[in-house]
Amino acid sequence: MEEKRVLVTGAGGFIGSHLARELYKQGNFIRALDIKWDGYIEDKYCSEKLTLDLRDFSNCLKATQGIDYVFNLAANMGGIGFITEVGADVMRDNVLINTKMLEASLKNKVKRFFFSSSACIYPTYRQASPDIKGLKEEDAYPADPDNFYGWEKLYTEKMMEAYNRDYHLDIRIARYHNIYGSEGTYKGGREKSPAALCRKVAEAADPGEIEIWGDGKQARSYCYIDDCVRGTIILMESDYTKPLNIGSDNLVTIDKLSDIIIKISGKKIKKKYNSLAPQGVRGRNADLTLVKKILDWYPKVSLEEGLKETYKWISAQLKNTKV
Repeated sequence: MEEKRVLVTGAGGFIGSHLARELYKQGNFIRALDIKWDGYIEDKYCSEKLTLDLRDFSNCLKATQGIDYVFNLAANMGGIGFITEVGADVMRDNVLINTKMLEASLKNKVKRFFFSSSACIYPTYRQASPDIKGLKEEDAYPADPDNFYGWEKLYTEKMMEAYNRDYHLDIRIARYHNIYGSEGTYKGGREKSPAALCRKVAEAADPGEIEIWGDGKQARSYCYIDDCVRGTIILMESDYTKPLNIGSDNLVTIDKLSDIIIKISGKKIKKKYNSLAPQGVRGRNADLTLVKKILDWYPKVSLEEGLKETYKWISAQLKNTKV
């Protein structure tokens, strides 16, 4: 990417920290911003570090001052357990952040604005079976997301479209599908399934047992963080203004996902199932036809390779906390 002044919001989070680091390595001025820092980004990976609450418009103006590109990843979010339980806070906080960031970017004449949307925007009726075809971008409508988080993301996509039409703000939108990897949340209730399962297996005795949420037959596709960051940067540099899937089309059940992690651990572990736990839609997979055509992008890291790196990192974190 040609050197630019770049703002990454949510830079203290999982995807934001990896993205900021890569953009900084490419020689850009990076203003990294978050409301709190979990230790996943250090000052050496950014030119400037701000701690601000983007629900406040004055902070959004300060954040976007003198910026060329905005990567807006700031959000109140988490895994299936969190977004199933929390609705009002997610919708309020995220709509406030996104609305005020768009308006501030317009006032400060930001050249391009990226929004991190989600596969959660896709309709429940298209995800009723584990054996699901990949979701195409056009499948978003008629709308029926399965949670409040999905509705908030879909609303912001339309607001982005309106700012592009009415004010000519140059926009980019990625629909992320289950991004995972090292340096992400792995405990505390906001973690997603790969990190949660890696933590459970790492903590389990040998021989031992872990709990699987649901019946294990629900299916997902997972995209490794390095592939996600690469796709995000390529999308930002493209001239495509409509939503694009960034994910994988390799569909696996939660059972299969846990079996891969157990094999990586080398432990003998049994699985028990909790049918009362949140499990989301039955199947979710990404159709990558459009993103391959538009960006010539496809994930390179295999699920086994990505999970090996993720398990190694989470296992090391757990050992360090015991010291």
